[in-house]
Amino acid sequence: MNRISTGHPIKRLSSYVKNRIFAAKSKTAMKLTEEYFMTDDVLGISHDLIGKFLFTKVGGQITGGIICEVEAYKGTTDRASHAYGGRRTRRNEMMYHAGGVAYVYLCYGMHHLLNFVTNVDGVPDAVLIRGIVPTHGEELMLQRTRKHKITSDIGIGPGKVSKLLGLTVADNGLSLCCDTLWIEDRGLIIPDNEIQRTPRIGVDYAGEDALLPYRFVTTIQHS
Repeated sequence: MNRISTGHPIKRLSSYVKNRIFAAKSKTAMKLTEEYFMTDDVLGISHDLIGKFLFTKVGGQITGGIICEVEAYKGTTDRASHAYGGRRTRRNEMMYHAGGVAYVYLCYGMHHLLNFVTNVDGVPDAVLIRGIVPTHGEELMLQRTRKHKITSDIGIGPGKVSKLLGLTVADNGLSLCCDTLWIEDRGLIIPDNEIQRTPRIGVDYAGEDALLPYRFVTTIQHS
């Protein structure tokens, strides 16, 4: 699946969306249920996740941010997927679980990459979370990353996402609807014209499938 690369932001969002972000940060939230992740449309859910709020609670402390970049991996037919051709190993076993759990794996022996498993039991669809914009627990995020300030790219890159949120491979298999890891819909809708679809990053080994427009990305400026 994905190799580490931060990619490039596409553009600044409209003032309309920025105002919606400000309002959504304090809005009453709807926590996504496991049923949400049972869809057989991994591309559709990837698009829909843009603008959702992703949270963790580690050591009693909450951190979170807006999902702004994801990549879809489409089961056994996708050459970029760990499950291509029906490959099933100890490492990727969680991909075959029913949707609604985390698939966290180690890349280059140092980066912990968070994926959302989707679809029904036995169908290894997954969405890699490549970028978030911090909205909650920023001070703790700075401690985890040893940074002095929140920058526009602090959460852009899949390894950075897990570091900000305090996630590791020990969280592989965690429910996406638990008290440690969850996703909220706060009514933030990113217009389609501000979500770009591109080929995925770092999957040149996938041949023709490397060209598939399975990456969904927008730019949300931290405020």
